[in-house]
Amino acid sequence: MSEGIRRALLSVSDKTGLLEFAKFLAGKGVELISTGGTAKALRDAGVKVMELSDYTGFPEMMDGRVKTLHPKVHGGLLQRRDLATHREQAAQHKIPTIDLVVVNLYPFEQTVARPNCTTEEAIENIDIGGPSMLRSAAKNHEAVTVVTDPSDYGLVQQEMEATGDTTLGTRRKLAAKVFRHTSHYDHLIGAYLTRHSEKEQPVLQETTGIVRRRAQSLRYGENPHQKAALYGTFLESFKQLHGKELSYNNVLDLSAAAGLIAEFQKTPPTLAILKHTNPCGVGSGEKLLEAWEKAYATDRQAPFGGIIVANRPIDAETAQAIAEIFSEVILAPSFESGALKILQAKKNLRLIENHETATGGYDFRCVRGNGLLVQESDGAGDDETSWKVVTKRKPTEVEMKAMRFGWKVVRHVKSNAIVYAGQDRTLGIGAGQMSRVDSSRIAVWKAGEAKLSLKGSAVASDAFFPFPDGLEAAAAAGATAAIQPGGSVKDPEVIAAADRLGVAMIFTGRRHFRH
Repeated sequence: MSEGIRRALLSVSDKTGLLEFAKFLAGKGVELISTGGTAKALRDAGVKVMELSDYTGFPEMMDGRVKTLHPKVHGGLLQRRDLATHREQAAQHKIPTIDLVVVNLYPFEQTVARPNCTTEEAIENIDIGGPSMLRSAAKNHEAVTVVTDPSDYGLVQQEMEATGDTTLGTRRKLAAKVFRHTSHYDHLIGAYLTRHSEKEQPVLQETTGIVRRRAQSLRYGENPHQKAALYGTFLESFKQLHGKELSYNNVLDLSAAAGLIAEFQKTPPTLAILKHTNPCGVGSGEKLLEAWEKAYATDRQAPFGGIIVANRPIDAETAQAIAEIFSEVILAPSFESGALKILQAKKNLRLIENHETATGGYDFRCVRGNGLLVQESDGAGDDETSWKVVTKRKPTEVEMKAMRFGWKVVRHVKSNAIVYAGQDRTLGIGAGQMSRVDSSRIAVWKAGEAKLSLKGSAVASDAFFPFPDGLEAAAAAGATAAIQPGGSVKDPEVIAAADRLGVAMIFTGRRHFRH
């Protein structure tokens, strides 16, 4: 149990708020012990402090690598105040108690984030003594208060002002925060060293973790009864300019939208509309307004409450057209001033700048039993050198453009996925059906509802046609070209059906399931 805060050990790299907190402690009669740069900062500010080497009677050595790893430090932190044997041993070895630890760690994360960081610099920024002190103090939180985050100085100060000590509840919360912090720190070090020593599979090791810092608490998850939060660096890729706070479902949609539009970075102005992470219309044109009109024409019902994403800045003309329907989020590289004026009139509409530049990475999916599936992300773009025309008739240039467009989109549609496309637009999209033929039927029906002709279109399938019937249905709908991975035992029959129907077909050799 705690006996009050009489002695504190301070050693921080982040000195935010430190001087004010140290002056408060000194004013309460707390003996301050400190190390190196922290001690100098305190002395320069007129705060009385004892150097750690004077406290331990042992000098810092090996360029500061060995300074806090000393029995007088860890004995002072770990000794139980309620055990006579601990008190006797502490007295025998002249080890006083340390009641408060204020420590934050070498800036490893910030160091390795620098593009010119060397391995030597990274290694030198692996903190050893800091995590050891934090863990010792946190383990003995029945008696010891431990602070690793400057934002907690105020809480400790408030409680000490009232009683001279902190409450057990606060000490327990701070201890839990320590172990989360040191766990994250160790994870970063392990990930860095793995990347530099095992470049073949830097994540797919015998153990893995998904330790991330909380970026934002969310009002709820997919449904109002589910608690939720966002972790990691997601918000660094997106800047919100207007509208309500992002929801759980908004974050999922934004991620899907950014992945889809990444396929069109080197194309003319392109715009896509998504709903529940599925594209329901994609179009390209000479101007963004034309792209919008083509995307919206694919499906005029599903976009209600959806997300709009563009590969060009939103201009006033396009904003005026978009504003006529209800949307949850608009994502673009930027928004022209006239567009902002129009769109900001909608109080709840979220306007987000897209700063996403990352490619590759890994996907994490949770499964039952607290299981975790890890895979490389599917990424953006395919290498067309692996594509192969497998039919007697080669596709025309117009058909090739349509197949390329459809292939970019279909890999972002939930499986089973079918997309009918022209050379600069989607015409019909079928998503998430148990049968590929059913997905095709839905895509054809959607095109019919939108009064869009599929005559001369290209059909794209995320996986192979297992039987000729899927291709035959596409041809009956008007498709004259097909693009698919191939790889079915029925490929010869499907190719024969394409030749009989006059359909030009390409096998890409790469499947794009999205379960």
